[in-house]
Amino acid sequence: MSSNNISTTYIEPWFIPIDIILIICTSLGTGLALIFLLIIIFDKTCHTVPMMLVANSCLAELAFGSIMLSSAVFTFQNDLQKIQYQDSLCIIRGFLGYGVTFHKNFSYFLQATYRYITVIYPNRLSWQTARFQGILISLIWIVGILCTVPYLLTNSIEYRINDQICQMPLQLNFLTVYNALVVYMIPVSLIMFIYFKLVRYIREMNKNITPIATVNRAQRQLKMIRRIVILVNGVATVGFPYALFVFWSFFATPPKYHFRIAYIFVDAAFAFVMFALFKFTEPLKASLIKLIKPTSNRVIPTMT
Repeated sequence: MSSNNISTTYIEPWFIPIDIILIICTSLGTGLALIFLLIIIFDKTCHTVPMMLVANSCLAELAFGSIMLSSAVFTFQNDLQKIQYQDSLCIIRGFLGYGVTFHKNFSYFLQATYRYITVIYPNRLSWQTARFQGILISLIWIVGILCTVPYLLTNSIEYRINDQICQMPLQLNFLTVYNALVVYMIPVSLIMFIYFKLVRYIREMNKNITPIATVNRAQRQLKMIRRIVILVNGVATVGFPYALFVFWSFFATPPKYHFRIAYIFVDAAFAFVMFALFKFTEPLKASLIKLIKPTSNRVIPTMT
């Protein structure tokens, strides 16, 4: 640190307790994402296309959690020392955060799309292969990187002294609207669209003479998409304060510590997502239970 880049600042009494809570939430979520990803990688029973898509979501959540944890630790250090200081990674964290959030939300869209394809286009087996889904995953990662280019070109990410974080300021301009649409509204809307399309399709199947096995398979896939919708809507609900501040910024200046307040809910939502992902993914639960309580392989001797 250079003393020329450091100055003292006022710290509210609630800063340190909230910083600690954020570190705990992000550490918990990041740790769970890493554990789930390792289980999927090393457990052969999880080597399926649906679980590959879940692994992609876990990887995105792991990257997101790592960024949020690093940001929470940085804020905590500055608050603890009562200083204003922008480290060399601050802008990079803000820049990567938008791209990773884009991919995180679209990773759930890929899961919903796969479920939709298996019901509506069951004969398009090439669309259900690991290779094809791997291509889609790669494309989403590439697009996620490209979507951050406007932030880079405009140097819009800056150090917010009051919030001790590097973010794009909330105000009525192209980038704020662009971020709300591309990173949040579009992927969530697409997932909801797929869900309602599949609901309508299953209702039509029930009206017609359709084999019970086909209907049951469609209903199972609908159940999985419903779980994804619950997960995404849970995140959207918990993240409502952030959306509220974005809308607020269109008409007036948001509250002084709006990013601090918003990220309390964002980080709490991150931990919620990982628990929900575990609860809604049966193969993952089975693998973890098998790891914790391995099946006994003892040989019972017999009388001869």
